[in-house]
Amino acid sequence: MPAPGALRVEHLGKRFGNRVAFEDVSFEVGYGEVFGFLGPNGAGKTTTVRVLGTLIAPTSGSAVVAGFPLGTENDQAVRARISIMPESPGLYLRLSVAENLRCFARLYGVADPEERTGRALEAVRLTDRAKDPCGSLSKGLRQRVALARALLNEPVVLFLDEPTSGLDPVATREVHELVAGLRSQGVTIFLTTHRLEEAERLCDRVAILSTTLRMTGRPDELRDRLFSKALEVRTRVPLAEPGSTFAGVPGVGGWGQSAPNAYTLTVTDVEVAAPALARALVGAGADILAIAEARRSLEDVYLELIGEDVEAGRR
Repeated sequence: MPAPGALRVEHLGKRFGNRVAFEDVSFEVGYGEVFGFLGPNGAGKTTTVRVLGTLIAPTSGSAVVAGFPLGTENDQAVRARISIMPESPGLYLRLSVAENLRCFARLYGVADPEERTGRALEAVRLTDRAKDPCGSLSKGLRQRVALARALLNEPVVLFLDEPTSGLDPVATREVHELVAGLRSQGVTIFLTTHRLEEAERLCDRVAILSTTLRMTGRPDELRDRLFSKALEVRTRVPLAEPGSTFAGVPGVGGWGQSAPNAYTLTVTDVEVAAPALARALVGAGADILAIAEARRSLEDVYLELIGEDVEAGRR
């Protein structure tokens, strides 16, 4: 029988009085997976992390986190096997990088704070900045210190809440590289982010939340479930009779003109339609500049599913 996932969530919900933070949320995350949790402001992403991290109790449903069911009797066991890196690093700015990490290592109760601090600094490539006060560091470097802190207890599941918020492109790339490195080491990562290109780059699967769970799966699966396959065609000059050219091409279901010399064709099978389309264009005397599969982004999926500002709607 296979081992249960690192996270197993069943019909989980949280209310604050009459306000629903999220409800009826179910998903499973495997060990070593990077799982993206996406949604607008106010959708319940951070509240979900707080529930799964044992910081607040759910109102309904159940969850198993790192092998332990959620419940006050298991809070300590869960916390020993997870880490949460919030959007704000929450470091002591007057203390050095190493002093911050040693302090938190002792709070975690690790056996050898000095040795564990050194390993965490090495993991985020900050060994040479160990003696620098945290207050002197850029926001990007502080995020790396916060990530080092989250690694001190060698978590089975690491929750990253908007880890690149406000970072410049270079610092963002460095955080991405660190996340990829952790995945290669088998750490399960639960990532909440507003950056859809970040989720597409880093995540094995994503879930899109807007109080309730709208869809879960690999980014390419979500694209295929929501959108028809399409080919984009560009020719040197506009086709004289595009309708006649495209009519009867195997696998082509319809077409539209996106520019004077550019066309988008919906198809049932790209591998069947593309070569047949090329032959039809050559037969019509067209000079082909490009035939390519239209690629919908994760942003397209997100916007198709999320059509409103949840937080604004509550005002």
